[in-house]
Amino acid sequence: MNIRQKVIIVCAGAIFLFSISFPVCPEEAQPPVAAKKPKVIRIHDDEVTDNYFWLREKDNPEVIAYLNAENQYAERMLAHTKDIQDKLYQEMLSRIKETDLSVPYRMNGYFYYTRTIQGKQYPVYCRKKGSLESAEEILLDLNELGAGKKFMDIGDFEVSDDGNLLAYSTDETGFRVYNLFVKDLRTGRLLPDRVNDVGGVFWAADNKTLFHITKDSAKRPYRLNRHVLGAKTSDLLFEEKDATFNMYGWRTRSKQYLIAVSGSSTSTEIRFLRADRPMAEWKTLASRKENRELNVDHHGDHFYLRVNDTGSNFRLVNVPVDSVQEENWKEVIALRPDVMLESVDCFADHYVLAERKNGFPQIRIVNFKTGDAHQIEFSEPVYSAYLSYNPEWKTHLLRFNYESFITPDSIYDYNMDTRQQTLLKQTEVLGGYDPKQYTSELLYATAKDGTRIPISIVYRKGFTKDGKAPMLLHGYGSYGSAYDVGFSSNSLSLLDRGFSEAIAHIRGGGEMGKQWHDAGRLLNKMNTFTDFIAAAEYLIENRYTSIEHLAIEGGSAGGLLMGGVTNMRPDLFKAVVNRVPYVDAIITMLDESIPLVTGDFAEFGNPKIKEQYEYMKTFSPMDNLVAKQYPAILVKTSLDDSQVMYWEPAKYVAKMRSLKTDKNPLLLITNMSGGHGGSSGRYDKLRETALNYAFILDQLLSPAASAVRHGR
Repeated sequence: MNIRQKVIIVCAGAIFLFSISFPVCPEEAQPPVAAKKPKVIRIHDDEVTDNYFWLREKDNPEVIAYLNAENQYAERMLAHTKDIQDKLYQEMLSRIKETDLSVPYRMNGYFYYTRTIQGKQYPVYCRKKGSLESAEEILLDLNELGAGKKFMDIGDFEVSDDGNLLAYSTDETGFRVYNLFVKDLRTGRLLPDRVNDVGGVFWAADNKTLFHITKDSAKRPYRLNRHVLGAKTSDLLFEEKDATFNMYGWRTRSKQYLIAVSGSSTSTEIRFLRADRPMAEWKTLASRKENRELNVDHHGDHFYLRVNDTGSNFRLVNVPVDSVQEENWKEVIALRPDVMLESVDCFADHYVLAERKNGFPQIRIVNFKTGDAHQIEFSEPVYSAYLSYNPEWKTHLLRFNYESFITPDSIYDYNMDTRQQTLLKQTEVLGGYDPKQYTSELLYATAKDGTRIPISIVYRKGFTKDGKAPMLLHGYGSYGSAYDVGFSSNSLSLLDRGFSEAIAHIRGGGEMGKQWHDAGRLLNKMNTFTDFIAAAEYLIENRYTSIEHLAIEGGSAGGLLMGGVTNMRPDLFKAVVNRVPYVDAIITMLDESIPLVTGDFAEFGNPKIKEQYEYMKTFSPMDNLVAKQYPAILVKTSLDDSQVMYWEPAKYVAKMRSLKTDKNPLLLITNMSGGHGGSSGRYDKLRETALNYAFILDQLLSPAASAVRHGR
């Protein structure tokens, strides 16, 4: 028996009627059918018909009604998983120390930290003066700021040198609209100074001058401004007119210089200014050149530049601050074909290099005076290590994070002189977690062109490679971003049910250096998809799993990956979780008013260029949907996502539903009050993860298997 719900909306004299059947049994449910309103887009020699272009009309009640109908349909289809969703949520919650304290960091005579409170969605920002035994001062309570709001996220958090003023920005929508406030920490009051939609904030040395970046209508950070507290307006210092470039800025750890960068995917321009002379003219440190990227830090009389002018893996040079011409560059570390130099951080007595070799991060420390260099050693076969926040200039202690599939996030202080490391905190996993019960491996698949593709995998001991075990395989493969392994206590809910979890480190990412990125972007983008397919085939052939037991997951540009491989090999996967997916590549990239588009031309292609358009047609998920069978698919988006607009996944689901010939579930869930990362509250995020896991368990395991935890 069906329960029929009707949604009637009146707008501008027109009546919109949605009708959707909600049955007692999900097998009987009929999904919403989006109306087809053809829009013809002419490009080069083609006419592209977009039947669902109208879903871009965010203020159209018909659009909201359709998204709500999809949410209600998904809720009905997943109603039978409600118990396991609740069970998963309670499991994941039970492992978290809800009332907790971050490791304090020292800056300008204060210790800064955050703490969480049981039952509260957001952290509280605090500090203590001089000693951890001093009285606590609450700087910001995000729970108070977020009270009554659907979303709350903090962007900038910058304290003036004298410790009296806090410049911070918050987003209350999820659309990355971060508005700037200045709080007097002596009185607790907000100053009248406000700036809307900032993309970065940093103080000069005078404790009254702020520099901030503002964004254009496409959310592109493009203007550098100076604001003196108390002034009614800010001074525009520089506007980046090239739509493929973004602006960002910061103050060096030495506190002596302010840095402003204009950067595209392939080129960088750097300006600098003495922090104690905020009214002076900015100077150019490095001008923009095509295919030359740079990063900068400061030490003493020199700037240190990471630059790829002699090869894609970057070298390190320095240049005198009073004579920054390129002919004065002096090589410090030459290009190394097998090592990617990812960043350089200068301290008073040392500089620290973040490097990557054989797919894994390394931390190397060099003494300025002696030139002695050494590397921090890590023992696990797959791991992640990265620098923590290190604001202090005169220090011998380097703070870094280490984690793996098996080792929870661990924060260390490392003495750069004695080489002694001290564990300050390891994320506590409640409920008796025993890392000895789990094993991780590094595997290699072979791509179509013979390239070896790394795969990181974790499973519980006792795992049998008989092809019957369920697996969740993740992927990303864009922007040169390495998809490093990390610990998630949530994953234990899968591993303890016999799952393995794996990451395919495919081209387009940065795991194997800049060339790994270049081999998976623009006219090489197809490698990203075929590498992932090769990884899945390897795992099946070597009996880590089987087609019937394989689920895949990705988000954002990783959603492009999910859409692409699902089109190419729908027979290879049982279930897909596709989060905020970038799936309408061509139509989106034709509209430069959409955030990120112009900056992404060098990543995914510009369809206005015929050669790139023809290539994009081969992988764009929306443009390759056809009438055939697809696996079970859960698509998730947010109405206020500014990085991948909600209409891309909505259009994708509507088109696939009109074409697919199978009876597998195809679900669209729109978070009506979230951003690119979903909900902002930590408990709400857990609920979202529990739903994702319940969908996977429902597709890959029997009800009995999904309800029982192994060994618990």
